[in-house]
Amino acid sequence: MGGSFCTAANCMDGRVQIPVIKYLQDRMGVAYVDMITGDGPVRSLGGTADPRMKAALLRRIGVSVRAHESRAVAVVAHADCAANQVPDEQQRRELAVAVEEVARAFPAATVLGLWIDERWEVTEVERRAPADGAGA
Repeated sequence: MGGSFCTAANCMDGRVQIPVIKYLQDRMGVAYVDMITGDGPVRSLGGTADPRMKAALLRRIGVSVRAHESRAVAVVAHADCAANQVPDEQQRRELAVAVEEVARAFPAATVLGLWIDERWEVTEVERRAPADGAGA
């Protein structure tokens, strides 16, 4: 797998870290996953949270994209999120908006929206190809 990277804007919940890393290593064929964590990041990126949190998440994603030349950025939401205690359907809507926000901020990256269910299984529910049409 070499030294290739991708990035995940993921919840800080420890239950979702390993499933996301394994999924992205397999799906994107990368060796490493830069994990940008926060409390319910889809709420910040695609919901109603403090705009400073959104800016901070996007800044950290940018460091990974630039410094490690990440092939893709995944935005992650999950069932039973302590920081974003809304129905799963609302989190999925926030996830879709978050994917669009990240794709707009990083048009050269493939952007994935990942949903982690109550069994900690990963499902890719959104995907935006890079603006240039390249990508996985």
